[in-house]
Amino acid sequence: MRVDQYYQFVMGMPEATEGFPFGPDVAVFKVRAKMFATLNVDEPPYRTNLKCDPERAQDLRDTYAGIRPGYHMNKKHWNTIELDSDVPVRLIRELVEHSYELVVKTLPKAVQRDLGSPSE
Repeated sequence: MRVDQYYQFVMGMPEATEGFPFGPDVAVFKVRAKMFATLNVDEPPYRTNLKCDPERAQDLRDTYAGIRPGYHMNKKHWNTIELDSDVPVRLIRELVEHSYELVVKTLPKAVQRDLGSPSE
């Protein structure tokens, strides 16, 4: 997946915002002030951190060379995915949505209703 495609997809999530709290090299994507993705923007290879269900996270790591435990993150709940790797574009999109939905589930019910589903 090209980095511009990834960026456009992530920013297409409902109310997604971008910031650089860790410096100019790492974009952080949030929904309602809660992080659901990061992306190194300094130079290739481009990698993203995405939140993931722990069991699924391990299965993905076992299946794809381009998915590893989350860099500088809780390795139980986050994966680092290299965008230009053996990970299919379709799966990267699915994992962005999964991460977003995991974070939205932690928000108050009224906020969850306001946000709807990213696939709507």
